[in-house]
Amino acid sequence: MLAVSLHRYGGPEVLQTEEVDIPRPGPGQVLLAVEAVAVGFAQTQMRRNEFPGPLWHPTFPVVLGGDVIGVVEKTGPGAGSFHEGDRVGGYLMHGAYAEWAVANTESLIPIPGQLDAAEATILAGAGQIAAGVMATGGFRPGMSVLVHAASGATGHLAVQFAKVAGAGQIIATASAADKREFARSLGADVVVDYTRPGWAEQIRRATGGRGVDLILDSIGGDVLLQGVDLLAPAGHLVFYGSAGGGAVIPQVSVLDLVALKSVSGFSLTAWRTARPSEHLDTVSDLTRWLCSGQVHTSVFARLPLSAAAAAHRLVEQRLHRGRVVLLPELDRR
Repeated sequence: MLAVSLHRYGGPEVLQTEEVDIPRPGPGQVLLAVEAVAVGFAQTQMRRNEFPGPLWHPTFPVVLGGDVIGVVEKTGPGAGSFHEGDRVGGYLMHGAYAEWAVANTESLIPIPGQLDAAEATILAGAGQIAAGVMATGGFRPGMSVLVHAASGATGHLAVQFAKVAGAGQIIATASAADKREFARSLGADVVVDYTRPGWAEQIRRATGGRGVDLILDSIGGDVLLQGVDLLAPAGHLVFYGSAGGGAVIPQVSVLDLVALKSVSGFSLTAWRTARPSEHLDTVSDLTRWLCSGQVHTSVFARLPLSAAAAAHRLVEQRLHRGRVVLLPELDRR
């Protein structure tokens, strides 16, 4: 089968398209015929060996992971309720940039057949994350919400979720004028360029000096530290990515939290494990919203596996709005 392999760390050029053996599903696993895999900023960090998470310790060569949509081709022992022909989606840490991929069934969800594969990738991971960070932050209708990187794969969904859920004020940050306009079109009330000096003060003024109730931070670094200062009394910041801080996680003093402020981390696996009922309810809501058109996703680029390096450049240089997706079927045309 065709796959995109990583034999060493480096720039996008280290991604090699090559023929490899089709993997076999083990216990509790299924083999998927991959329809689509989304390229996220986390995968560019993995390629550079700058991913801060503890689970990224690959043995080369390795095929990168991502949010995957596919059809079950084979099942391993104990595959549970999944059967051949089922259309499913989920996040894979490894093995997704390929025509076939092996996935653990515990991480998979059903995907309706009428959904476009590239658009459906939001159900596999990014949409769950966007909703999960809001739930972790204790979102309630009427709250003010700050969404960083609001034009990205997860951010553009978080803006829409906040709107649908009844946020009192939605503040979005983005680095380019077209991205800020995109965030505004999704429902953001205030849009700010977080790369310019004084961005935090702009947000404070927009809240009437009170601060923000809930901050969804996928950037980290100094942006996170300024975010803690921006929190309203009893406000909550949820950290779920480090697009701007690399592997360096900033230190927050407990003295910065005395106004009943709180900071928490988020991972999809931890949320799914700790709050399974909340997770399942969220997936059901996401699927309904996407099928009804209440929430939509922007697919910025649809590329073949052989263009994985180009996809990484788009994401790394922040040239995209919404999703960048690899479609194996394009390699067969």
